[in-house]
Amino acid sequence: MADDDSLLREVNEELRRERMERLWKRYGNLFLALSLGVVAAVAGYKGWQYYQQQQAQAAGEAYVSALDLLQQNKRQEAIAALEKLAGGTHAGAAALAKLRLAALHAADGNAEKAVALYRSVADDKALDLPLRDAARVRHAWLLADSASREELAKLLGGLDVDGNPWRAAAREILALAALREGDEKTARDYLRRILEDPESPAEARGRATVLFNRLGGAETAATTANGSGNGNGSGGNGGNAAGNTANGRTGTSEQAQGQ
Repeated sequence: MADDDSLLREVNEELRRERMERLWKRYGNLFLALSLGVVAAVAGYKGWQYYQQQQAQAAGEAYVSALDLLQQNKRQEAIAALEKLAGGTHAGAAALAKLRLAALHAADGNAEKAVALYRSVADDKALDLPLRDAARVRHAWLLADSASREELAKLLGGLDVDGNPWRAAAREILALAALREGDEKTARDYLRRILEDPESPAEARGRATVLFNRLGGAETAATTANGSGNGNGSGGNGGNAAGNTANGRTGTSEQAQGQ
């Protein structure tokens, strides 16, 4: 009986070996090809990751070098470096370079070039939303003293809502536009929203306080700013800073654009 069991096991093992040999002869090359394909794909992916990391590092270093040139008052060299970076393959670094170039062109009075660069970043759907929104806000600041309220509202659509990190800047721009068109009520509403928001930056709150005071809301502005200041300690200082620096509507706009 034991001999029969042993014989059966040997037969079964032999059948399995034969079956495996037939399968290998039939599909062995395909299996090898698939295995090599997987290895090549993994190696290619790792290589691509390494390449991207190297590209990102090189782009970051190039951007920092361009900023260093600006600090050294080598403006033309810095602009050339930024323009090269803006035309490069690293999308994030290119967007940052475009934003910096736009600010430089705006400071030189070349609004047309600045607007084109801001639009280029804002319209690029491949970029992260914070970068695109930053371009929209800076574009709006550039036009704050000239564009109609409707144009600015369209440009800043969705940025003035609660929770958006750019809401204070958007509200300030829209307040200036309303004030320029003689709509003091709407201007006060936007300014009040800045003052009542405990997360408004100190600089924006300070400028809002100055404008609100000029519109006859001194008591309300002081109360609101003090209340917000108790929450984050920045309201009162922002008001004093803005009071020393703001010299009219245009001055307020230019100060904010410079930031």
